[in-house]
Amino acid sequence: MRLLGIGLGVLAGATVLSGTLGGVLPAHAANAPTTGVIATGHGPVNLRATPSSAAAKRGTLPNGRSVSLVCRVTGQQVRGYVRSSNQWDLLSTGAYVSDGYVRRAVAPQVCPSPTSPGASTSPGTTDQTTGWMAPVVAPLGDGFRPPSRPTHQGVDLLAARNTPIRSAAAGTVITVTCNTAGGNCDVDGSMTSTGCGWYVEVLHQPDVITRYCHLGHRPLVQVGQEVTEGQVLGYVGSSGHSSGPHLHFEVHVGTRPATNANAIDPVAFMRTHGAPLGLTAGSQ
Repeated sequence: MRLLGIGLGVLAGATVLSGTLGGVLPAHAANAPTTGVIATGHGPVNLRATPSSAAAKRGTLPNGRSVSLVCRVTGQQVRGYVRSSNQWDLLSTGAYVSDGYVRRAVAPQVCPSPTSPGASTSPGTTDQTTGWMAPVVAPLGDGFRPPSRPTHQGVDLLAARNTPIRSAAAGTVITVTCNTAGGNCDVDGSMTSTGCGWYVEVLHQPDVITRYCHLGHRPLVQVGQEVTEGQVLGYVGSSGHSSGPHLHFEVHVGTRPATNANAIDPVAFMRTHGAPLGLTAGSQ
C-alpha cells in the first residue's frame, strides 16, 4: 500500500470568516489580549475547536488579518509560515489558531489551567476539559471490523515512520508493553508476526481507553504517568503484525480491561468528539 505525504499548509480557497464564530470564550481565558497578524504567505488559515489541526474547524481568517490573542496553550506541533511551534493561540471567539501562522511582537501569556466545579482531583483522574484530537494526521487505511478482517478492532492511520503519536485526550497511561512472539519489538514485524508490537493504552475518564499499536521503539511514557491531550506517546513504526509503518488506533469503552468485546469504531467515536480521523482538505 502506498503511503501518502502529509501537509500542514493552509486551506486554499476557503471561505473567509466574517463576524463572530458563535463560540464561547472559556472561563479560564480572562486575560489581556496580545495583538497579532495572520501570516500565511497566501491564503487563509483554519481556526480549530481545540489546539490540533485534526480538531473541528471553526472558520478561517485571511492572510494579513489583525487578531487579538487572549492566551496560548500547548498542542499539536505545526510548521507554519512564521515559525514551527506547538503553541496555539486562543482567540476571543473561543477558537484556536496555530501560533506558527501568527506574526506578533511578543508571545501571548499562557492560559491558566482550566477548572471545573466538582472536578475530581483524586489520584488516577485527569481534567478532561481540553477535549480530543486525532493521534496522527494521516490517511485512513483498514477500518473497524471490515468483512475481510472481522477481528480488526481498530482503524489504521497511514502515517510515515517516526511520525509523533499523540495522546488523543488527557488521561493516565495504563499499559506500555511489547506484544509479539519472541518479545523483540525494536525491529519491523510482518504479516506472519503476531501482536500489536510496542503499544500504549491510555485511560480517559470516564471509562474510555485508547490503544496505540505498532510503535517503532519503546514508548516515551510509562504506566501510571498522567498525560495531556496531544502529548507525544511514541513514534510510528511497524512492530508486531504489520506490513508497513502505520498507527493502529483503538477505542474501548466500559469496564476495564480493553477487550475485543468492548472495542468500538474509533472513526465514529472521534467524529462525535470533534476530532475526525483521516487526512482531509481542511488539515492545517
